[in-house]
Amino acid sequence: MLFSISIILLSGMLFGWLCKAIGFPTLFGMIIAGIIIGPGCLNLIDASMLSVSGEIRRLALIIILIRAGLKLDLSDLKKVGRPAILMCFLPACFEIAGMVLLAPRFLEMNILDAAILGAVIGAVSPAVIVPRMIRLIDEGYGTKEGIPQMILAGASVDDVVVIVLFTTFTGLAKGKGVSVMAFVNIPLSIVIGIASGLLIGWVLIKWFSNVKLTVTVMGILFLAVSLLVSTVETKFPMVPFASLIAIMCMGIAFKKKDGVLAGKLSSLYDKMWTVAEIFLFVLVGASVAVSYLKKAGPAAVLLILLVLLFRMAGVWICVLKTGLNKKEKTFCMLAYTPKATVQAAIGGVPLAMGLSCGELVLTVSVVAILLTAPLGAFAIDATYKKSLSHEGR
Repeated sequence: MLFSISIILLSGMLFGWLCKAIGFPTLFGMIIAGIIIGPGCLNLIDASMLSVSGEIRRLALIIILIRAGLKLDLSDLKKVGRPAILMCFLPACFEIAGMVLLAPRFLEMNILDAAILGAVIGAVSPAVIVPRMIRLIDEGYGTKEGIPQMILAGASVDDVVVIVLFTTFTGLAKGKGVSVMAFVNIPLSIVIGIASGLLIGWVLIKWFSNVKLTVTVMGILFLAVSLLVSTVETKFPMVPFASLIAIMCMGIAFKKKDGVLAGKLSSLYDKMWTVAEIFLFVLVGASVAVSYLKKAGPAAVLLILLVLLFRMAGVWICVLKTGLNKKEKTFCMLAYTPKATVQAAIGGVPLAMGLSCGELVLTVSVVAILLTAPLGAFAIDATYKKSLSHEGR
């Protein structure tokens, strides 16, 4: 496993640097590195490392969302209001609707299989979006209008909605009925996640203020508690609890109670993210099924691009009557397109379940990762300075 860790870090940094040198997002290089050293090509990653790949990717996501929470001001989120709530579900629903409409024509699927594919593809990637929105907040771009805060909040909740829909559609395909409670649990899990996260964050800040600890120790304790919070969702799936939202809200509570300490912790997690990012995207690349990538044709690429237009239309509706100008609205539409982590996590599930659409779903998922993750990241990086107002910091 030590060799695998070494090769992940070295290849991820090398390919990331090469992509940066030619003006591409570093994450694209990291994904390519993962494909090359993964089981589909050189097979340099130990099986024991691949067996815990999902947990490592989740750890990286937790670090991202802690960083996001420590950067977010609660008053900024309140100011965004309605658009942030709509961003949590409307663009994904538009994209799924687009897939249901178009996939039967492009890939000869039935409507239910198209809905399953839409639920897999419809999730946006917090791994790609959140770090970039944090950078916008740090640099002061679009913050006065609440644009990065809105996108960040939406990307953190979007996956909860999509995964519930995915579970429902796959259940129908296996002959199970629609669970009304699954849909009731969506808002319930979000509310419980927000409330518990704010409470845990408040308890932690009280504890840290009464005990003399270094920032490093506080950061480790915060991470440990976040990991415990995350296990509630995985160990007790019957409990309606959105753990990733709770973790972000822990950081928001810190920011609200002690902005200075939140800033110090945020700097610590910025350093952690440097390593976590490499593992996240290299392992996403390693999870890509190269054999299925070869089966993808122009129809899959065109389908993904077309359903992205549906997602963009959903984002446009979310930001109507917000006072944003056309450039800012267009930026929001582009920034909400990248896909990676969710598709890597559940793209192969229909195939493992024995569903007839499984191979097609996995194939399109692979194409979606390789197409939208780098393009979405590039679109954000290339346009934010031109499209958003700058608030000097």
